Amino acid sequence: MWRRWSLRLGLISLFIAATAVIFVLFAVAGLQVALRFREVDVPDLVAQTVDAATATLGDAGLTLRIEPLSRIHPTIPARHVAAQDPAAGLTTRRRRSVKVWLSSGPSAGSVPTLIGQSERGARARLQEDALGLSRISEMLSGRYPSDAVVAQEPPPLGSATSVAVLINRGERGATYVMPDLIGVLGVRAAEVLRARGFRVTATGDYPYPGVPPGIVLRQFPLPGFQIAHGEAISLEVSR
Repeated sequence: MWRRWSLRLGLISLFIAATAVIFVLFAVAGLQVALRFREVDVPDLVAQTVDAATATLGDAGLTLRIEPLSRIHPTIPARHVAAQDPAAGLTTRRRRSVKVWLSSGPSAGSVPTLIGQSERGARARLQEDALGLSRISEMLSGRYPSDAVVAQEPPPLGSATSVAVLINRGERGATYVMPDLIGVLGVRAAEVLRARGFRVTATGDYPYPGVPPGIVLRQFPLPGFQIAHGEAISLEVSR
């Protein structure tokens, strides 16, 4: 009798243990399935417009986050998605955001208006438009706000990959009006300006049909702007 009861208790214990194991396995499998259903494949957004990318992500249960810096792309038009993170085909959880960088087109595009902006604001705007800052020149004048851009090259709406700016650093001592040096012999202009306390640098020479070598083709600061002793003046001359 005792053996029979022991056998029954053993079978009951074995059944309970097996049932518990099966329950745990189903629970784990169910959790994995639940997590699977919460994950989605990231769609391909490259070359889509912002509206189209937003709709595509919305259908997948995801949201769009546009990064502030655009990227130059040789084939993707401006204001279309140039890159994304996570990449297409990877999985992520629902309600997560996908970062995208918009294209600025095959080139940096038109030059924005920087005159009147602070140096910090001008740098931020150029970075936003995927443009470089090629050179900063300075002047000292009480006629313009301190730390403000008073000139730029090329001018607004021009086409370029980088921009040079002239920034007013405030009034400190006597200032002078920058002369027009275009067409003047560069060596002679540099001698005169250096004798008056200015720093003159020849930043480049370029072939120019019909113009003898050494003639000033471009200058910075531009004619008419206020300059002070010790300021840098750059000249580009003919080759």
